Amino acid sequence: MTLLPQEIIRAKRDGARLSAAEIGALVAGVADGSLSDAQVGAFAMAAFLNGLDRGETVALTRAMTASGRTLAWPRLSGPVLDKHSTGGVGDTVSLLLAPILAACGAYVPMIAGRGLGHTGGTVDKMDAIPGYRTRPDLDSFDRAVREVGCAIVGQTPDVAPADGRLYAIRDVTATVEAIPLLTASILSKKLAAGLAGLVMDVKTGSGAFMPELERSRELARSIVEVAAGAGLKAVALITDMDQPLAATAGNALETRLAIDILTGRRADVALTEVSLALSAEALVLGGLAGDRTEARARVERALSDGAAA
Repeated sequence: MTLLPQEIIRAKRDGARLSAAEIGALVAGVADGSLSDAQVGAFAMAAFLNGLDRGETVALTRAMTASGRTLAWPRLSGPVLDKHSTGGVGDTVSLLLAPILAACGAYVPMIAGRGLGHTGGTVDKMDAIPGYRTRPDLDSFDRAVREVGCAIVGQTPDVAPADGRLYAIRDVTATVEAIPLLTASILSKKLAAGLAGLVMDVKTGSGAFMPELERSRELARSIVEVAAGAGLKAVALITDMDQPLAATAGNALETRLAIDILTGRRADVALTEVSLALSAEALVLGGLAGDRTEARARVERALSDGAAA
C-alpha cells in the first residue's frame, strides 16, 4: 500500500497519531527529495501545532538516523561519548569537554551544529581556526577520533541527511522551537555518530534559545526519554544562561579562550564549572567513573595537569 505524503500530512494536520511506517515514508521523501519544500514545511507546521507524542518522536528520530550513513566504532579501548548544548552566549563548553573526556579514556566523535538565533555554534567557532576543516570526509573523521580521542566536525551530507533538509526548512517556517522536532534533530545526528552515551546541556534564561525554565525542563525530559526509546543512554543538565557563560563572546575570541583555559594561560570560573560538571556526568554515563565524586576528580585532574590540552 502506497502512503501518499499529502494524506499523512493531512492526518497530522487534523491531530491524528502517525504510525512508524507513515513517519518513515515522510522521512524517506525528505531525504530523497521526492517531497517538495512545501510538503516538508507543511508537515513541520502540523507537528509544531499538534505535537508528536513520545512514540512518534522516537519513530522520527530512528527514521532520520537511518536516512544516511551511521558510524560504528569497533575495537576502541573506551566508551564513545558526546555532549550537546542548546546554545548560549559565550558557550564554548564543547572545546573544553571533548579533550577532557578524551584525556580520561573516552572517545568523542562530535558532530556539532552552527549558530541558532543569536548564538554562535560550535562549528562556527572551529571555523575561526585557519585551515581547520569542519566538513572532512568520514574516513578522516574516523581516523582523527581513533588517533586523538576526539574530533569536532559539522554535519556531513551523508550523516542524517533528512535532518539537514528538515532543519533548513524549519528554520524558515518558524517551527524550530517544536520540542519533538528539536529532539529528533539532536538525537538523530548523535545516534548516527554511534554513541554509547550523551550528556545534554539545556540552557535556560534570558540569553538562551529556550528562555523559560519549564520549557527547558520539557526539552530535557524529551531528549532523555526519546534517547532511551531509541537505545541511547542520556542524561541532561539544565544550566543558567541569564548572563554570558564566558568572559568573551564571538567565535574567534571564545575559541582563543578555550585554548587558553586548556593550556593554563587563563581562568574562567563559570565556563570551567559547567564544562567539568558535564564532563563528570559523561564519565559516569560511560562507566569510566563509579560516581560523580570520582568522575569530578578525574576531569579536574585532566584539565589541571595538561592532559586535556
